Amino acid sequence: MTKSVRYDRDILGYGAKPPKANWPNNAKIAVQFVVNYEEGGENCVLHGDAASEAFLSEIVGAQQWAGQRHWNMESIYEYGSRAGFWRLHDLFTTLNVPVTVYGVATALARSPEQVAAMQDANWEIASHGLKWIEYKDFTREDEATHMREAIQLHYEVTGDYPKGWYTGRCSANTVDLACEIGDFAYVSDSYADDLPYWYDSGDKAQLIIPYT
Repeated sequence: MTKSVRYDRDILGYGAKPPKANWPNNAKIAVQFVVNYEEGGENCVLHGDAASEAFLSEIVGAQQWAGQRHWNMESIYEYGSRAGFWRLHDLFTTLNVPVTVYGVATALARSPEQVAAMQDANWEIASHGLKWIEYKDFTREDEATHMREAIQLHYEVTGDYPKGWYTGRCSANTVDLACEIGDFAYVSDSYADDLPYWYDSGDKAQLIIPYT
């Protein structure tokens, strides 16, 4: 007889009958407009990192340059803070569309003018972690340290603790750490559903709003 082994993933979700969402004003869908603010938080030797960034760029097959600045990579990221952000800010504020910013804490700290513009527009500023780096090889303890530092730096920069969390380049520990460490209204490190859902971590139920 084959012994049954618990499969540590929920691949059923809501199943064949998802619940009625009951969005306000009887809306059929809910949309969250998100601006990811990562510029100045990516891998860079100027930030004390061992190598340059290699993720999310227009450089095909980009590789990290150990111990060196990657001028092209840096300038691609700078486009977001210098030009892209302001174009989106103008668009969303002109149309009076509410926005959530997923802000990397160290990126926000290096961008006081952009943070002021976010706050003047009454945008939600959620946390996008301490740095825009890969966490898959971090120990649980080191990732927890980064998460705590991100929450504190977010407070110092914005004047408020974040109500939302999204690491993005997360590890298998990220969601459980967010449940344990943060007092978050929601966590978005999931791509698993069309609807928000509850995630049980220890004795806590955490609302998950899938990034997708």
